[in-house]
Amino acid sequence: MDLESTYLERERVIENAGWPSWGSETVLFFHKKVGDNWGVFRYDLSTGETLRVTPEAIDAVTPAAIDESRVAVATIRQKSVFTDVRVEAQYRHIEVFDMGLPEEPLQITRCTKPKGDHYNPFVMDGGKYIGYHRCKSDHLEHGDDVPRRFDKLQSHHEDIGLFRVAGAFPAFSKDGSKLAFVDNEFKAVWLADSDGMRVVFETDGPDGVFSPVWNQKKDILYVCMGPSFKANEILEIYAIPHVSTGARERRLLTKGKFNNAFPSTNSDGTKLVFRSTRNGGHKKYKNLYMMDAEIGEDGGEAERITEGDWIDTHCQWSPDRDWIVFSSNRDKPADAPERDHGMDPGYFAVYLMNAIDRSVVRVIRSGYDFSGHVNHPVFSPDGRSIVVTADLAAVSADPMSLPLLLHSQRPYGDIFTVDIDPDDMEKNQDVEEFARVTHSRYENATPDWTVFSTHDPHAQWNLLVMEENYTPSCPYAHHDGGESWHMTGQMCIPKRVC
Repeated sequence: MDLESTYLERERVIENAGWPSWGSETVLFFHKKVGDNWGVFRYDLSTGETLRVTPEAIDAVTPAAIDESRVAVATIRQKSVFTDVRVEAQYRHIEVFDMGLPEEPLQITRCTKPKGDHYNPFVMDGGKYIGYHRCKSDHLEHGDDVPRRFDKLQSHHEDIGLFRVAGAFPAFSKDGSKLAFVDNEFKAVWLADSDGMRVVFETDGPDGVFSPVWNQKKDILYVCMGPSFKANEILEIYAIPHVSTGARERRLLTKGKFNNAFPSTNSDGTKLVFRSTRNGGHKKYKNLYMMDAEIGEDGGEAERITEGDWIDTHCQWSPDRDWIVFSSNRDKPADAPERDHGMDPGYFAVYLMNAIDRSVVRVIRSGYDFSGHVNHPVFSPDGRSIVVTADLAAVSADPMSLPLLLHSQRPYGDIFTVDIDPDDMEKNQDVEEFARVTHSRYENATPDWTVFSTHDPHAQWNLLVMEENYTPSCPYAHHDGGESWHMTGQMCIPKRVC
């Protein structure tokens, strides 16, 4: 039996396309990438004919049909890169194309906001009104700062609260009194505590530092220094001792010119686990290693604790046990493709390792029978739960419909939690029950967890951030003062006290 066509009564009419919009009972508009450019097409169900509506030389996406011959689309008429000082044609604008006059599209937004990005048009009152989204901020000069706030969010999990900060890679200290994160430019490390909000470490340029994490016992912050999402580039792990004092010292812990990242200490703060491409060959496989948490490889070469032709990554040590949680594609099927549209094909699942005997169990599977990403696992402060970011609930927004950010790689999905047995690791094999915390159409990523509630008036960082703004550099303020877009980090704040 063909379940798709018989039970669900569906029929595939277009392959590798998206954003469908009905022009009539028999006409469908959609967008699709052909070659290097996106285009909007018209499909007639009665004849099976497909016609390209927009010119091949431009990018055109997210169609909103007015009728069977007219459609509103978002266009980019000239490609750009993030370092460009953009001209009008390089901004995303809304236009209306008419099949009868294909060379004379109606310009909607270039006359109102020529240097602004406009997204996802929609049609009202039979085409009398065209609506759209626009990324909006104050007009900026390059290098200006943008005030941004911490915000409480609605949680879909009764035991977990949510808090959002405009930044990336949030990291709470073990006692919950300090919050570190990097700005969206991956240039500086920020700290919020009872002494205020301030930069505690800064690099010379963008894409230079990310993924801060606290030593579980001492006032030491670890960071990854180097370009992100580039396995072929050198990436080192540094310690920032006495970080709360603002001394801005740093100590190199890794050696050997490899790609090293995602450090985490054991509960007494003496050992550090991290992932590295060393011994990974030309395919840059990644495995987990262990070294001294204060002097790093000055105390001897890092000890390898996993070994295989796979990617083990996103490792974190339990707050009170010799368990390490990490994400890996080690169970990827043998016939899985090596790349998916230039990126990894997924199959990332979450595993627990006993740091003493090195035994491993898989806790969360990777999308069952299809590729998926279950990444960035983090223990709850009591060690009884794990929070992850995962695309197990699918991604309902086409990435092309969203603002393109400097560090966008692929949609991560939503935040989920899973409860684990804290006493018997073997009982955590392939846990079936999940709790979904967020409902995003595209991405919530890199969560962290603290014992303080966002409603707790005695939480030091909470008192601070609810009353003050901060101004990390805005990396997406265009050089000519156009519009910009900001992304946020996500933090899980449990209402239960551990």
